[in-house]
Amino acid sequence: MTRQQLIHQIQLKKSFLCVGLDTDFNKIPKHLQSHADAIFEFNKQIIDATKDLCVAYKINTAFYEVLGSNGWDIMERTVNYIPKEHFTIADAKRGDIGNTSTQYAKAFFETMEFDSVTVAPYMGEDSVKPFLEFDNKWAIVLGLTSNSGSKDFEQQKVGDEFLYETVLKTVSSWGNTGNLMFVVGATKANILADIRKIIPDHFLLVPGVGFQGGSLEEVSKYGLNNDCGLLVNASRAIIYASEKEDFAAEARAVALQYQTEMAGYLAKL
Repeated sequence: MTRQQLIHQIQLKKSFLCVGLDTDFNKIPKHLQSHADAIFEFNKQIIDATKDLCVAYKINTAFYEVLGSNGWDIMERTVNYIPKEHFTIADAKRGDIGNTSTQYAKAFFETMEFDSVTVAPYMGEDSVKPFLEFDNKWAIVLGLTSNSGSKDFEQQKVGDEFLYETVLKTVSSWGNTGNLMFVVGATKANILADIRKIIPDHFLLVPGVGFQGGSLEEVSKYGLNNDCGLLVNASRAIIYASEKEDFAAEARAVALQYQTEMAGYLAKL
């Protein structure tokens, strides 16, 4: 998906919502657990209920990899079920020496046909560049994450700046605003204004709204740019909105709340 196609979907749906399909068999409604294809059936119903309210879906690959080959099959069928106008994210946090990164990129961009994959930048340029060599595909590089452990490295000073600032400045020169995004956690919304001074035009994938306590209002206030520039992810708050047979309807209701709020922020741009 190109940058302009993504922006068009945001404008069309008045939404920058990303729904996280981090599907855990033990958390899906009990009535579905006896289904022969329980996880895929759950994903299908969530997608059907939310597809007109969001512009992206993020699949955390760990929830599928844990199931072995069957999990990979479910993940592939899920990404193929998502409508093509949606931006798809493989949240896999890959990154290795160059030839290995190339294989990871081919796995998610060619075999699985995701639009993007999350990438860890710790090993440097040659581990990230292979993800940037595919047309209309995106690397989403970890910048400032929402977990408490981000203080261990990301928020340590390197000379006069924080390590995450060095990462943003350096990595942004490896690609462009049409193939490179950054992960910035919603729980770090107060830092977004400073981050926008470093990367004013790049899209940001922002997890942490909902169960992790991030504020959509704060993220929008400090993170929006002229093209929107945000994909705000909500996973558990949407997909596990109900444990009952009405789970899809409840997921839609929560997604609609997010979309309605987002439409208000977009109207001010």
